[in-house]
Amino acid sequence: MSGIADFELQEMAEDELARACTLSWRELSQVVPWGDTAEAFAPSGRPVMVERQYLWADAPGGDILVEVVVFPNAVLYDQGAKRSQRLARAG
Repeated sequence: MSGIADFELQEMAEDELARACTLSWRELSQVVPWGDTAEAFAPSGRPVMVERQYLWADAPGGDILVEVVVFPNAVLYDQGAKRSQRLARAG
């Protein structure tokens, strides 16, 4: 995978994480743990996989960890761009 491809996956992961975090803690708490993987196309037109996961960060009922991975295919999963963000439970 070239440096340009790496950058493309990173940009897609950042964008997907931003979208994944648009749901509130309250909304997500109803479905955690949950995740899915979907086929998509990178801006260059090549096919990629996009995986989202919503997990309890430490213990059920606490903060939620949102994880996103954008990768070329199942064999190259470890070469994907990974991003995560913690959504704090409101006091």
